[in-house]
Amino acid sequence: MLRAEDGVAAAELQADPERHANPMGTLHGGVLCDLADLAMGTAVGSILERGESFTTLELKSNFFKPVWNQLLTANARIVKRTRTICYIECDVVDDKQSLVARLASTCMILRGDMAAGR
Repeated sequence: MLRAEDGVAAAELQADPERHANPMGTLHGGVLCDLADLAMGTAVGSILERGESFTTLELKSNFFKPVWNQLLTANARIVKRTRTICYIECDVVDDKQSLVARLASTCMILRGDMAAGR
């Protein structure tokens, strides 16, 4: 994690073809999703009130270019929060600031027994 505050968060990952490649040799899409999900979840966590938690309802990803061995940065921002729903978007860029992927997530805000896992 690079930063997280006021509904925005950033995380980075050094993509490594030895550790993160799919069978075609490029970065596995699940790794991009995981990096973005970390940033988006952290952005949501940065605005929760005491006694609140959240769970992901939906995660969508669009991949724009292959990645091999590059430093990736996921920049997440909350687009809209209501009492029960939070919509977040995240751009993943490479070390040249070229857009690699854009992801979006919808989360449900949990309170009370639901936030406590009961």
